[in-house]
Amino acid sequence: MSNQVLAVREQILADIEGRTLLDVYMATCDANGGRPALVVKDGEEFVARSWSEYRHEASQIAMALRRAGVGHGDVVTLMMTNRPEHVIADVATLLAGGVPVSVYNTFTAEQLGYIAGDCRAKVAIVEDAAFLAKWDTVRGELPDLELVVVLDADGVEDDRNDVISYAQLLADGAAALPDGQGELENSWRAVRPDDPVTVIYTSGTTGHPKGVVITHEGLLYQLSVTQRLFDVQPGQRGLSYLPLAHIAERMVTHYLGIRYAGTTFFVRDVSEVLETLQQARPQLFMAVPRVWEKMHTALMGRIAATDDPRRRKLAEKALEVAIANVGLELAGDTPSLQRKLQHALFDRLVFSRIRDGLGLDELRYAISAAAPISTDLLVFFKAIGIEILEVYGMTESTAVITANAPGRTRIGTVGQPVPGVELRIADDGEILTRGPHVMPGYLNRPEATAEAIDADGWLHTGDLGRMDADGYLKVVGRKKELIITAGGKNLSPSNIEETIKQRSPLIGQLCAVGDRRPYVAALVVLDADALPAWCDARGLELGSVAEAADHPEVIAEVQRAIDEGNERLARVEQVRRWQIVPAEWTAESAELTPSLKLKRDVIHSTYQDVIEGLYAESA
Repeated sequence: MSNQVLAVREQILADIEGRTLLDVYMATCDANGGRPALVVKDGEEFVARSWSEYRHEASQIAMALRRAGVGHGDVVTLMMTNRPEHVIADVATLLAGGVPVSVYNTFTAEQLGYIAGDCRAKVAIVEDAAFLAKWDTVRGELPDLELVVVLDADGVEDDRNDVISYAQLLADGAAALPDGQGELENSWRAVRPDDPVTVIYTSGTTGHPKGVVITHEGLLYQLSVTQRLFDVQPGQRGLSYLPLAHIAERMVTHYLGIRYAGTTFFVRDVSEVLETLQQARPQLFMAVPRVWEKMHTALMGRIAATDDPRRRKLAEKALEVAIANVGLELAGDTPSLQRKLQHALFDRLVFSRIRDGLGLDELRYAISAAAPISTDLLVFFKAIGIEILEVYGMTESTAVITANAPGRTRIGTVGQPVPGVELRIADDGEILTRGPHVMPGYLNRPEATAEAIDADGWLHTGDLGRMDADGYLKVVGRKKELIITAGGKNLSPSNIEETIKQRSPLIGQLCAVGDRRPYVAALVVLDADALPAWCDARGLELGSVAEAADHPEVIAEVQRAIDEGNERLARVEQVRRWQIVPAEWTAESAELTPSLKLKRDVIHSTYQDVIEGLYAESA
């Protein structure tokens, strides 16, 4: 470890010594009581809770949880959409001395049963009767679960002793709080820096999810690192719409909001993201690559559908110039003065209006995380004035390991190690990291912990990477997902997939296959959101993805995209044969994780016959 890394680490650890997230939360509430903290749409209005109101409601819920038997280390599971009550219940659990565990809303009853049993959940707080039904399915397997709280209790039987409404929980807490202030303060002050601030169950592409223990100290370390990297400002506005069961969403909105008195706008339905963006005008916006892809597709569709041919040609010319300028910069060249002036003019006439229409006109930091993002997409957004900072990390590293810093972005990489974090590449190419950001271990899984973290404290990420001379990291694939062809070539499927996907808005998902096969083949899933506009532009009437999968023009478009992508790939990486799958892949249909990564084992199993067919001729 270099002296500089050690010095930064020691400084951060000294700054957070002895503190927990609850110390930070109380200080933030004290200093910012009247400022807006949590904002959500209620009917036609956006309604805000102040930091004082946030703390008051969290304290009431905490007292009610104490009266329900929640004590130090007891787990409360949270299964809700993105709404203020989700983070209020999260903080309330911490104030009561417990450990909040958010779970994905897409989890099946079987998955819920496994997680609740693994963490020995005592209380569950769920969204509505539909979510309650999943829990009822597995209640007999959960002897530790004593109470389920339902936020929207319509349709829930009111004579059950083991189920109450959130309104009742709040009322119980309000009644107990006046006499319980001392008890509540004792409970949260008894929380230690090495206690869990949460347990996050990785959605996993295979097997049961593993519970990653995140400590208060590890979290505060990462929050300090984030401040050094991004210069987060007090009161910064953000948007919470990705699952709060994911470390990236929790870090960017929930935890950063607490640390820097941010204002978080909650989106309960993803269809309302654009409307909420326009209301929030966030300074910080994080999205997974699929969201950036959909935004790009929508923008290009809107330009193509512009009725005024002069406006359409102006937008197309603006993009041509801007993308070419970014390309020159990436190649190490400097655009001519004329091209720079053109770009500046187009930014004022075209791109500023696009940013304003998206609600991103006040954006300071745009972040992409959780999965690889294509270079073309990064170039496009930089061209229109939105510099996307690609970061890399994992739940086990309390989020970020490396990041592209503002003004120092190197497109095609995931940036440099963040302050105080060690990183090295093992002999087999695996990315290793070490430092206070690394989890203490998996809950109840000592063997898995020993496999992930070696005796010297290095976390083995399972990802393969390369570092350039300036310390920028490029992730080239997953160790366990490598395609090893019959000719012995090691290929990264994600590199192949991302290279081809961006060639056409019609391609929503692509899964490259070819392990122990003579060539690479692929399964293609059409983008149901982009399909209608694409069809309208060509006068086609295709009512569904399944219908489109067999249409000659759709097949020709996918072939064009694959041919264009293949030109950018090495010969051994090129997709030789492919098949459109007449269905959508979602987290609900099991082909994707909740963070929208491909579940390759599920896909390979489900489509085994299709895959065999792609190799039938060669066999």
